[in-house]
Amino acid sequence: MKNIYFLLILSLTSMTGFAQNRKVELSHYILPEFTKGTVLMKTGTINQATLNYNALTEEMIFDSNGKNLAMTKLEEIDTVYIENRKFFLLNAKFVELVYHNKYDLYIAHKCSVIEPGKPAAYGGTSQTSSTTSYSSILSGGQAYALSLPDGYTTKPYSDYWLKKDGKLTLILNMRQLSKQFDDKSDVFKKFIKENKVKYDDPESVATLIKYMEGI
Repeated sequence: MKNIYFLLILSLTSMTGFAQNRKVELSHYILPEFTKGTVLMKTGTINQATLNYNALTEEMIFDSNGKNLAMTKLEEIDTVYIENRKFFLLNAKFVELVYHNKYDLYIAHKCSVIEPGKPAAYGGTSQTSSTTSYSSILSGGQAYALSLPDGYTTKPYSDYWLKKDGKLTLILNMRQLSKQFDDKSDVFKKFIKENKVKYDDPESVATLIKYMEGI
């Protein structure tokens, strides 16, 4: 009964096949392979699944007999655990908790797609990177496959959410993060410089948050 209930809250999206001799590339998934995980429902029910997160479609995907399924009925889900990682829902999207203490730091995994080069003047090619440029691969369900069509590449990026003093704030760059610590700006800047903190390195950002909440 539990398995039936679990399947009812998930919707079949689509998947595309690929040649067995073709190298599998999970460039638009955050894990190198689908991994055993746990889905905790708000009712307390616990379900096991083989999971991965699709940063291109921003959906939690699970594998069922070789088919890729995207979770729906998200309002019924509390937490998704994959190994030692925790994912929660925020604005109907999954975010990963990367630091939890006095402050909480969440990361929203995303990626843009770069279309195959298009003919340009003088025999050259041009490429376009856009969150809307993958409509063709979405319409064919290829965004759920383990690899994108030939010629397509992806560019992963992340947004952060910082919960400080009970308030959640979207952080899109280091400048916005620094504004959360205006009263300690000198300390903030010094730590970044000495520890070479990079916005696209969640571990270093989490270390920064840990340091700032302790002073």
